[in-house]
Amino acid sequence: MARYTDSVCRQCRREGQKLFLKGDRCYSAKCAVDRRPTPPGQHGAGRRRKVSEYGTQLREKQKTRRAYGVLESQFRKYYEKAAREKGITGENMLRMLEQRLDNVVYRLGYGDSRPQARQFVNHGHVCVNGKKVNIPSYQVSVGDVIAIKDRSKDIDRIKDLRENGLGRPVPKWLELDAANLTGKVVALPEREDIDLSIEEHFIVELYSR
Repeated sequence: MARYTDSVCRQCRREGQKLFLKGDRCYSAKCAVDRRPTPPGQHGAGRRRKVSEYGTQLREKQKTRRAYGVLESQFRKYYEKAAREKGITGENMLRMLEQRLDNVVYRLGYGDSRPQARQFVNHGHVCVNGKKVNIPSYQVSVGDVIAIKDRSKDIDRIKDLRENGLGRPVPKWLELDAANLTGKVVALPEREDIDLSIEEHFIVELYSR
């Protein structure tokens, strides 16, 4: 499957805000957005042109898609499924993205970025309800227990989590037992639990054209 292989910092610069794709680096003085707050490319430092309505909608979609590491075809499927469900389409879609296993692994602190969390899942380090799951898009449900396999607990990031705890807060819809490296889904994520600056109505407007 196709996957972006260039510097992920270019994605943050293109969207004009931090997408937290490099973990701890995003919080340091080395962050590319802080050092070079202009779009990448030859003309990035030039005068910004007025953005059209379509351009605003497209940028919001691209920003959200890149933050969660989802390809275009996958992202459209999330929208289509969200549109069929009861409730507000944009919030339904964000809820599904938050329920992805790779995002939950990141939110629990097993990975210091979503790309690293996705790698943990792909490499088979994560169990759900006692069974290995290596599908990053797996949708967790209320009551699911997400844990690190015993043979994977010597990974540096995991050892640091056990010894020093998580440096960022765990959302209220999750519970973390850092000592035992287990997490539990105690509720479905709500709109206010999203830690990214997303205006999902622009995405809905784009796909509704």
